[in-house]
Amino acid sequence: MYCFAHAGGSAGEFLRWGPGLPGVRLWAVKLPGRAPREAETPYSRIDDLVDDLVAQVDFGQEGSAPREFAFFGHSLGALVAFETARALRRAGLRQPRHLLLSSMQPPPLRLSGRTHLLPDDELLAEVERRWGGLPQVVQDEPELRRIAVRQLRADAMLAETHTYVAEDPLDIPVTTFAGDREDPGQLDWAEHTRRGCTSHVLAGGHFYFRDPGQQDVLLGLMSRAVGRPAPTSV
Repeated sequence: MYCFAHAGGSAGEFLRWGPGLPGVRLWAVKLPGRAPREAETPYSRIDDLVDDLVAQVDFGQEGSAPREFAFFGHSLGALVAFETARALRRAGLRQPRHLLLSSMQPPPLRLSGRTHLLPDDELLAEVERRWGGLPQVVQDEPELRRIAVRQLRADAMLAETHTYVAEDPLDIPVTTFAGDREDPGQLDWAEHTRRGCTSHVLAGGHFYFRDPGQQDVLLGLMSRAVGRPAPTSV
């Protein structure tokens, strides 16, 4: 399962989910300008990002044997995962067996606004107001703050400037997740798949999965979605 992170985040956060997803190998999609590639120039357009991912990553290939794979994306990562799946189809390459999309409005809706143009202090305040999840240390440590602002600004630009181009629905089942304090419209990706869209609401806000109990619920739902047994309690 390839994991795509939210704005300002690192997909490495999801690698810690391994014990809760038995039989699933997790891979973090590491983008330029984000940890651990902070020194590289971040992308400003999702189309360019996705084109490079499709060109550089042999999705599902492990050694000489192709393997089935799935995509999980949270927030901005859900949009990037979706567009990557569509780009794989356009290129005639193997597509994921399942899309798991969390806390993101489906196209053609998009994140509106000009967050990426705000001064640093206002940008951080707006991100915290809309989504929360910013550690206090980011506010307190100048170097961490500088890195966070750079990443958040680049990711906000990706989301706010992306122009969706309609295509035929994907032949991939979709499972969506959102917190019960979020917009329920984030769950409705049905028009983008011919294989059905199953939705789940979990307790919490935008980062519902950072609650240990809700994380366990999420991982159980993800395991069942991709056809793997859920972990058993001891």
